[in-house]
Amino acid sequence: MGRTVRVKSFELAAKDINEVDVKLLHALSIGVGWPHRPKDWNFLRRAGHGIVAVDGIGRVFGSAMWFPHGREFATIGLVITSPRTQAQGTGRWLMEQVFERCGGRNLSLNSTDAAYHLYLSLGFTKEAVVYLWQGEVVSSLPAVPVLDGELHSLSAENVEEIAALDERAFGTNRQKLLALLAEGASICVLRRGGETVGYSMNREFGRGHVIGPIVANNDCDAIHLTAVHLRDLVGRFARVDTREQMGPFADFLQQSGLAMSDTVTTMSKGRRFLNRKENEPWVYGLAGHALS
Repeated sequence: MGRTVRVKSFELAAKDINEVDVKLLHALSIGVGWPHRPKDWNFLRRAGHGIVAVDGIGRVFGSAMWFPHGREFATIGLVITSPRTQAQGTGRWLMEQVFERCGGRNLSLNSTDAAYHLYLSLGFTKEAVVYLWQGEVVSSLPAVPVLDGELHSLSAENVEEIAALDERAFGTNRQKLLALLAEGASICVLRRGGETVGYSMNREFGRGHVIGPIVANNDCDAIHLTAVHLRDLVGRFARVDTREQMGPFADFLQQSGLAMSDTVTTMSKGRRFLNRKENEPWVYGLAGHALS
């Protein structure tokens, strides 16, 4: 696939995402109704790699990013095409550019409904649905189950404590990403019998705060790891992206004032991405749609 594509009467070229003004990226995401602020874009540019589709005078008409974790796996996100170039092949061209740069890595992404059939045609398969719970946190949080273990705050300097647990839940090592997330997050860990069995992060994003990643062995642990952050966000906007549609964890989110406002679809190309096992840690809350 060439490094340029013709759209109607003009030609678009691939350019490194770090070489464009963040204001142009912000305008691109606003144009499709996504909540990313300039500082969110800057964080994502630190965490991964990306390209933008620009015309001859530097206008940005599309973007795509990838976040490698080692040599065998990467997540893909921020695949955006401006309304002016949608349905004209720009999205497919951007994805072909990403494939070329990711080499033979196994890939995963979270697809909007609008892009779902494009990703199917590119060889991705459906694995699960992600539910976006968001809203203003209520002043009186629902009762939580009895805690089995102890909750402790964790400093960014000690984030390596959760790396092995996260790898078991996520499926591959993403310690570099965890360190970046930790820079601007409050972190809580759950310890039981002297062992770290769960953790959660809370950081600013978009309209308010996102709680994620959340890694836990069961719904009860996940509730406690989420509640500890929601208590600090009463009356403020919070968001949790989870693959839990029903059950105690989803019920807790709803009773806390969050509503299920949208869904995306987790898809993979290459090896299967999700592999949930009983009594093993699981990613209850995503770091973000692009990061999983």
